[in-house]
Amino acid sequence: MEFQIGDIVKLKKAHPCGTNEWEILRVGMDFRLKCVGCSRQVMLPRKMIEKNFRGFIKKACQD
Repeated sequence: MEFQIGDIVKLKKAHPCGTNEWEILRVGMDFRLKCVGCSRQVMLPRKMIEKNFRGFIKKACQD
């Protein structure tokens, strides 16, 4: 799966604030994600992101 910085993705489980949409801030073995609802940032392993991935909300612009 091809993830890029700036993508907004939908994951299975919702964040405690109620949203399940996340913006990708860093890509690698670990991902840094920012909650779209409350702007909290978390680091998660790639394996967990790929397992819980539901779809793209918005793809980052490709130059």
